[in-house]
Amino acid sequence: MKTFFNLVQEVQKPGLCHRCGGCVTFCTAVNYGALELDADGKPRYGDAEKCIECGLCYLICPEIHELDEEQKRMTAWSEPMGRVLGTSVARARDPRVLELATDGGVVTALLLRLFDMGFIHGAIVARQVGIFRREPWLATSRESILEAAGFHFDASHGMKLYSDQYSTYAASIHELGPMARRGLQRIAFVGTPCQIKTLRRMEALGVVPADAITHHFGLFCTGNFVFGEEQRQRLEEIGGFNWGEVDRINIKEELMIHLNDGSRRLIPLDKLDFMKRYACRYCDDYSAEYADISFGGLGAPDGWTTVITRTPLGRAVLADARGEVIEAYRDRDNPAFASDVLHKVREWSDRKKAAAKENHARLESRPVTVLG
Repeated sequence: MKTFFNLVQEVQKPGLCHRCGGCVTFCTAVNYGALELDADGKPRYGDAEKCIECGLCYLICPEIHELDEEQKRMTAWSEPMGRVLGTSVARARDPRVLELATDGGVVTALLLRLFDMGFIHGAIVARQVGIFRREPWLATSRESILEAAGFHFDASHGMKLYSDQYSTYAASIHELGPMARRGLQRIAFVGTPCQIKTLRRMEALGVVPADAITHHFGLFCTGNFVFGEEQRQRLEEIGGFNWGEVDRINIKEELMIHLNDGSRRLIPLDKLDFMKRYACRYCDDYSAEYADISFGGLGAPDGWTTVITRTPLGRAVLADARGEVIEAYRDRDNPAFASDVLHKVREWSDRKKAAAKENHARLESRPVTVLG
């Protein structure tokens, strides 16, 4: 039986840890209390004496592959990028949601619909607390769900409130702990592909607190980025702007920086490799292949969201919302528009898989020292 010690050797030391927090969250939820997160969000032993060496923290890690086949069966996964029941481009109908959203606000609209109908008690999301900083957030009211929608830069957030290191990543799984303590039984989760994968592994094992997650909403992800002072200065030079001019940012085919005067700066993503989190180079999931519904801006016009339904539950959620809280995009000149969008998502998915495979091959060719 492999344990957290093996997880450190096989995942942390090579730099593959996504810092999703799944291992610590499970250990805390069952009151073992052996693991904790350090100041940088990396799991570590908090009290090694409390570890019973159950090995579950090892199994649920998204970089460990022992549960791959079970996870695929559970979600009816298929090549080339997971199960696809339908593809559409949509946006929220509520003007307030559209005003707050980065793209079309579909995720927020669906969460509000589920909450208003009593299908969920709340949602675990990532809310923006600085231009490049997100934090996990357990939203249990309409207002708190809306608060997590999109991001428009506000000087009151003050980057000075935070350390010199910023990240677009939020370890949202760690919010499962507060959820369990509050006795919430029906929660929607919105997160990155690696986070969705961790939750599905918990679900496959039947372990807490993932049993309370009823809806899995995944976000397209090219990778997450770390913004230290050096990276921020370099990005200013590449884009020809300064951060005092920034209204909001978004990622589609490029990094889109919207300025206060209404203009935009578009920076190709391949120019951002110098600031991408190291572990993201080894992730092969772009489109959140194990989610109930996957969302992203890729392929959609400005102000709209690309939506991929993957499970019967996801299809039912979208069908209930269509015409009520969301509206579909119609391209009369191109009846195959939705198919074209799906093709583009597949292209980006293939690209990420190929890059991850190449990077893993390079990593495996290096000599590795495993501590005894």
